[in-house]
Order: sequence, then C-alpha cells, then structure tokens
Amino acid sequence: MCGYISAISLQVWLTLMLLSRLQGKVLAPPHLQAMAELPFMLACNITMETGEVLKQVLWLDMANKTILHYQPDKNDHVTKVDGVELSQQTTGQQAHTSVITIRRAAPANEGCYQCLFDVYPTGQQRGRTCLSLTAMVEMMDNKTVVSGKPLTLSCKYVLSKRVRQVLWKKTAEQGDTATVASYVKNDRPIIETPFKGRITLNPSLGQTKLSIHQAQTEDEGCYTCEFHTYPDGIKSETACLSVYVLPKPEASYVTVSEDIVEANCSAVSRPAAEISWNVEGHNQTMGPAVTSFYQLGDGTTMVVSSIQMQAELLDDELVKCEVRHQGLESAIYVSLNKYRNFHVIPISASCVALVLLICLCICLKRC
Repeated sequence: MCGYISAISLQVWLTLMLLSRLQGKVLAPPHLQAMAELPFMLACNITMETGEVLKQVLWLDMANKTILHYQPDKNDHVTKVDGVELSQQTTGQQAHTSVITIRRAAPANEGCYQCLFDVYPTGQQRGRTCLSLTAMVEMMDNKTVVSGKPLTLSCKYVLSKRVRQVLWKKTAEQGDTATVASYVKNDRPIIETPFKGRITLNPSLGQTKLSIHQAQTEDEGCYTCEFHTYPDGIKSETACLSVYVLPKPEASYVTVSEDIVEANCSAVSRPAAEISWNVEGHNQTMGPAVTSFYQLGDGTTMVVSSIQMQAELLDDELVKCEVRHQGLESAIYVSLNKYRNFHVIPISASCVALVLLICLCICLKRC
C-alpha cells in the first residue's frame, strides 16, 4: 500500500511541476479518478512573487467544510478530521506544494475539493480538484460444497447507486452459459425456469447473494455476477463451484481357489476417491492391487480396487481398505476379515433359537 501511495505522490508531483511551467499561480489537477475502498491523494502547488509570504493552507471538501489546515512554519500544528492526513508539504523558493491523503475512498468522497493558500499581502489564492470514483467487483473465492448441502455465492459493488440491474450467469464445464437469476431496482428477483425452486436471489443492487438450497452435481460450474451500471457499463467477476459426492465404501471378498481369495473395495464419489490396502506388499499377497474406474451417468465415478491374497491372511491379519477423498478430513477404513463373515450366521441362528425358546415357554405356561 505504501508503494501504491508513493507512486501516486510522484505522479502528482511531476504533474504539478509540469503544470507550474505552463499555467498560473495555484495549480491543481482539474479532475482525478480514485479506486473505491483505497486511499487517494490530492495535491496543490502555489508559486509566489518576491515579498509574498504564505501564512496558512486550508483544504475544503465538497460541502466547503475544512478537512485540514496548517501553518507552513509550524509543522507540528496540523488540524484535520478523521481519515485525512497531511502526506507532504514542500516549501521551496517562492513555492509551496501541499499533498493530503484520504485513507479510504467512499461514495461520499466524490465531489470537488479546494485548496486555499492565505498569502500575505496578496490575499487568498485557491485551486480546485474534482474527484470521481471507480470500483471493482468484490467476489468470494472459488467454493466447494458437498452434494445435498446449502451454499451461498455473493459479490459486492460498492457504488450501488450506479447499478441498474444485477445478473447471475452460470457457465457449465462444457462451456454452455445460461442466465440463472436477475434483479432490477424496485422489482422482485427473477429466477430462470431451470433453477426455480432450488435457487433464491436477494433483492440488492450492492451486495448480491445467490443461494442454492441443496447443491447437486449439475450445479457445478463457474458463476458470474454482473452489475449493469450507469455510466460505467458492466462490471463483473467470476467464481467457480465444485460439488463433491462423498464416498461410502464397501468391502467384500470371493474365493478364487482353495487357498486364494480376492478382496474387493469399491467407492462411488465425485471426484474419484483413492483406494489402498494395508496389506499391499505383504508376502502373502499375490501381487499389487488392481484399480478400475467406471464413470457413472450422474457425474460420479466408481472406483474398484481388487487384491488377491492367501486365504489364511484373513485369519491372521486385520485386512483394511483405506479410502481417501478431497472432501474428507481423514481417510475412511473398512475392515475385511474372515471371521466377520463366518460368524454372522451362527450368531443370527442363536438369536432365532432364543426367540423360539421364549415363545415356546410362553405357550406352555398359558396351556
């Protein structure tokens, strides 16, 4: 920021020096343009005749209110309002340059400023600079959301009084662009037919918010908010949305031969998950895992990882399938062991036998 201000200060100084050779006594740029929300500088230069003495310098805003004044021979006595600083005062032979900084350009700062030089014995000399603002659209960074969850995209244009219409557009991965929603002052937001019931737009010309109630994979794409302004034209910014589908992995195994089993782990997600096994490289495996990818019609990807191993490994080791995904803070582990499959039936049979026994006792008691 300091470099930005210094560059402007140098530019103002060179401009004033050039003008001082071409024009009259008090010199000030007739018009300046500043970026909203950033600092801006105003400068004036006066050249005096021999025998003239500069007593005081004042700066007035567009309402003719004093925002800063000082006496050149008393550097420590500067009176100013909040947000205004004396950036530079240079006194040379029969000349004086005054530069002030307003820390944050806001719509209320637009207008014409005056610099007043009280010169003895000539009287007051003045210069005038009119300031106009320009602005950029402020938009949040790219966003990621999990399928089924809500989210809001927002962007801001600080010069809201110039805005006539707000328009949101979506560009899909294939490159197709469609209008999503729009808002015109003193009217209701309009949601285009393909997005009705799922998307809402707040009625604002300065800070616009596009809300998706339950994100779906088809909502993925890049969203552009356009502020149609007068007289500055269209101001826009774009952010992209990624929709994740989290994996819910499943693991199972099949017997390939008497001593060999094949373990399989699958996960459907968006984007594709990464699957690995904690027994890869074990001396009882038959080789590295083989991974296959299948693109599904809803934009998700099924990943299937298969590894062959000696059947006894299921008894000796806790075989785990590890699934990692960009939308997860940590991996998901799915255990696969032989006893888990073989003991389901005995336990279930015991439960059934117990229930039958209880029913039999109740019947005998009633009889």
